Amino acid sequence: MTANLRTGSDFARLSRRVSEAGLLDRRPGYYVFRIGLVATLFVSGWIAFFAIGDSWWQLGIAVFQAVMFGQIALLSHDLAHRQVFRTRRPSEIAGRIAGNLGVGMSYGWWMDKHTRHHANPNHEDLDPDVDPDILVWSKEQARASKGLPRFIGRYQAFLFFPLLTLEGLNLHFSGIRAVSKPGIRRRGLEAALLLTHFALYFSALLVVLSPGKALVFFIVHKALWGVYMGSIFAPNHKGMPILSGDTELDFLRKQVLTSRNVRGGRIVDVALGGLNYQIEHHLFPSMPSPHLRRARPIVQGYCEEIGVPYHETGLVESYALALRSLHEAGEPIRLSEGSPAGTFTERR
Repeated sequence: MTANLRTGSDFARLSRRVSEAGLLDRRPGYYVFRIGLVATLFVSGWIAFFAIGDSWWQLGIAVFQAVMFGQIALLSHDLAHRQVFRTRRPSEIAGRIAGNLGVGMSYGWWMDKHTRHHANPNHEDLDPDVDPDILVWSKEQARASKGLPRFIGRYQAFLFFPLLTLEGLNLHFSGIRAVSKPGIRRRGLEAALLLTHFALYFSALLVVLSPGKALVFFIVHKALWGVYMGSIFAPNHKGMPILSGDTELDFLRKQVLTSRNVRGGRIVDVALGGLNYQIEHHLFPSMPSPHLRRARPIVQGYCEEIGVPYHETGLVESYALALRSLHEAGEPIRLSEGSPAGTFTERR
């Protein structure tokens, strides 16, 4: 008990340092600017869509709106963590507008899933982000896999980015499935907002574009949005330790040891929505995203003081580590079926 209390106090001391630096304070001006900018660009993209008309130049708008959908999803993420508003009600209202109405992703479904992830990151029994529903994340999951995960798991590292082209559709489908049955708060409102989103989206495509162009626009838009979303979250935990069963790790160690930061300048910060500072975000989920960069040296220095490894890589290296981990996790499937078992880096 004494040891647990001592390790548990590590986070309290870090939290005091971060709080004294003012990094847990709200940033209303920043979020007014960011929300206003994203909303303006998003609306401008649709105005350009209607202005261009039935043309193949619309594929440029599809690419642009894939990025905008990602940025709106990142804003919904910040709202869910109460980085923007301190209380639940305005956070939920804005979150549903951004998530359900803006991009067709259920705010309630995603918040439930993401909350469970934050409570137990990279825990193969408790973190929904490492469920072996399509991919396997550990050799134990690979050995127990059947059906689609076993089929894909052989070469899942090579299939990872191609599969991300379906992630946008998966987010839509998961939200629709969630509101079709009891379980999430304000289910009727969420369903109505999702229905409105899809009605407006498909009406715009079919009114402005010919059927063939509308189909191509839809494929390009959803595929690139999926790749963007997956590319935001893939560097953060993939390739870090997978936990299982009961763990004796305290809060600080559980969050730090399973997370990885991604180095980069302001462009990376904007593209990843501040989630490149994943360690700081997991330790302080309600910290406004512009403060995460400033919290990094405090957290990194403190981890060095108490002897906790602090993992940070470049963006390309983070993807390589994630893909290598996926390839290694699928090794038992390849061995059991007589497939070559070379490393991912060797095969590249």
